[in-house]
Amino acid sequence: MQGTSLKYFLYARKSSEAEDRQAASIEQQTEELQKLIKEHNLQIVDVLTESKSAKQPGRPVFNRMIQRISRGEANAILCWKPDRLARNPIDGGQICWLLQQGTIQQIQSHERAYYPTDNVLMLQLEFGMANQYIRDLSSNVKRGLAKKVREGWLPHTANIGYLNAVDQQNGLHILVKDPVRFPLVKQLWDLTLTGKYNLPKLWRIAKDELKLTTVLHKNSGGKPLSKSGVYRVLTNPFYYGWFEYPKKSGDWYKGSHEPMITKAEFDKVQSLLGRTSISRPKHHRFAFTGLMKCGSCGCSVTAEAKQKRSKNGNIRTYVYYRCTKKKVNIKCREPFIEVKNLKIEIEDKLWDIKIAERFRDWAVKYLHEIRKVEAQGHQIALEIKQKELAEIDKHLMSLTLNFTAPTNQNRELISEQAYQSLRTDLLKQKDQLEQDLNKQGDELEKWIELTERTFNFACYASNWFAEGDEETKKAILACLGSNLFVSGKKLNVSLHPYILKCIERKDTNNDENEYARTEENALGKRKNRALDPVYSTWRGTVRDVIALFRNMWLNKETYPYIYSPQKDVIKKAG
Repeated sequence: MQGTSLKYFLYARKSSEAEDRQAASIEQQTEELQKLIKEHNLQIVDVLTESKSAKQPGRPVFNRMIQRISRGEANAILCWKPDRLARNPIDGGQICWLLQQGTIQQIQSHERAYYPTDNVLMLQLEFGMANQYIRDLSSNVKRGLAKKVREGWLPHTANIGYLNAVDQQNGLHILVKDPVRFPLVKQLWDLTLTGKYNLPKLWRIAKDELKLTTVLHKNSGGKPLSKSGVYRVLTNPFYYGWFEYPKKSGDWYKGSHEPMITKAEFDKVQSLLGRTSISRPKHHRFAFTGLMKCGSCGCSVTAEAKQKRSKNGNIRTYVYYRCTKKKVNIKCREPFIEVKNLKIEIEDKLWDIKIAERFRDWAVKYLHEIRKVEAQGHQIALEIKQKELAEIDKHLMSLTLNFTAPTNQNRELISEQAYQSLRTDLLKQKDQLEQDLNKQGDELEKWIELTERTFNFACYASNWFAEGDEETKKAILACLGSNLFVSGKKLNVSLHPYILKCIERKDTNNDENEYARTEENALGKRKNRALDPVYSTWRGTVRDVIALFRNMWLNKETYPYIYSPQKDVIKKAG
């Protein structure tokens, strides 16, 4: 140890948070380090102590120490362990850089010393392990808290009237009734339910008559319940068996603890206290959650309901969609969008794909014509395949007869191997033909059905959306496209390919629809000649959509779900 030429800062730190539960106290650290000081005659410039977590940058005492070292007041640090100096990569990087540059000549712990000439990787490894310990601890704690909440246990200090305890059978941390305070708090509820006492009177009764005090802990508690404390008790849904976690998250859980009162009693007390807006579990069903992503960070978009009181006393509920902001390494600034504005965005998208009803009617009629024509072709193909199947059966029969004939007893005409090979090939052909016969026509019906649904959706989806319930609206948005994301309060959608095909010539088709409508009054051949170009364009659009579904089948892709209401309300909705 090079103590004679070095000036040290003695730095001791202890956090009250979970990561330092096993660490020595500040007093213990300084006592042990004093032994090193005496043993090696170290020159101590100052003793710096701090009670703050090192998992994040920003410790005031540590920062001042670094500044003083940079000014030359000291050139060495004495600490219990390297993790006392840093548990995050920023503070750890500062220390390593100063050591590497020689500004810090030595870091001495009770176990070993670190010098500028050493491989700095060892110290970085120490800091990295300390940082990873914090990260793992944070993940484990969050996971444990989430599990505890799902099981119905409030994951923090028990509310007055209850005590934190450990279940002896399974070791779980649970809540039990406080034998002293539970009956006193229950009596406070009962007095409130009579309607004879206001809050100041209830507070005085709790303090002077019931002698109700908070639970005594090591550094707090054991004092009479304050007036605000009484109010918090009487407005807390926990006492009828529900709790919100985290606070103000809107996520409510049914507690596994024994309730002190009923929900009806809780509601009555809120009324007596003059609370018109009561905090209680809410089970909202939002139409568009689970479909959209945030355009800024890629997180899911969630929704929440907020209540606002107007000047006339009316309470209005507003629903907002916002980013969940689950990526801790990204500070997402994407603004929320109110549900009424989101619906306008969706309606605009649906209007963009809307086709004329006349075009839709013609397309459906044309699909039925295709079905009729294809059915005839299907019958011809069916007859051809049946003939092929009959030929294969003949070949199989002939092959078997020749193989088993007396003239082939020595297998000179057809060997066993040749027979098996030919028979296998014929059976495969037969099996494939039988499958084709069973499937022939089914796929065509599916393509036509999906094409008809596509045209119905493009024509009527905006009407269905306007008149439908929340489930209908959600189904329509899901069928509109993929890669839905909200950016700058705008909805962006990648339309599904079959919808794109349907509206590919939308402007042309709509213009020609108007032309066709005006030409309907024309007579005879002039009318038919005028409409030929229109119908030619329309036929191309319909066949393009059918071709897309046919290619899906050829590529063995899963057919999409295209929303459509009951057939008898399709036209009505339009």
